[in-house]
Amino acid sequence: MAQDHPWDRQAVHDELDRVQADFRRLLAQATPATLALRTNGTKWTNEQLLFHMLFGYMIVRALLPLVAAFGRLPGGASRAYAGLLDAATRPFDLINYLGPCGAVHVYGARRMEAKLNRVLAALHRSLDAAAPEDLARGMHYPVRWDPFFTGYMTLADLYHYPTLHYDFHRRQLTLTTRA
Repeated sequence: MAQDHPWDRQAVHDELDRVQADFRRLLAQATPATLALRTNGTKWTNEQLLFHMLFGYMIVRALLPLVAAFGRLPGGASRAYAGLLDAATRPFDLINYLGPCGAVHVYGARRMEAKLNRVLAALHRSLDAAAPEDLARGMHYPVRWDPFFTGYMTLADLYHYPTLHYDFHRRQLTLTTRA
């Protein structure tokens, strides 16, 4: 992810706080009928897309140790790994679609909100604990998996990624609430 400005840790904390408040508001105002509506530009319902938006943050939390490991290895290691993942784009796309379809049967609105709160709290803690040299380390990513992945992203970039993903999908929701 090319950064147009110096990286700002507090800006990422602010993004996470904004998303938390927005997600809470969306869930509080949603009804079973609006959650069941189709979204704009996806095959998901609003409820399924909300889970997918939450899942973007869950993925980042899971990627943190991977970035820490690959960030210490020669660049070719993560480049090869990203290439392997790119080669598996078709199965990834199917899993990426079906995951939220099934997850909404486990995670209702309240559980989604609680999960997002826990994940964001963990991201806040890990961001606060990250040393500047750790934030500057990075790895290669499978660019075919997500339009917000770039060929190489630092840990700092990774903390910003899920909010780009969230904001993109936020515009696809067909709930009556708009930010």
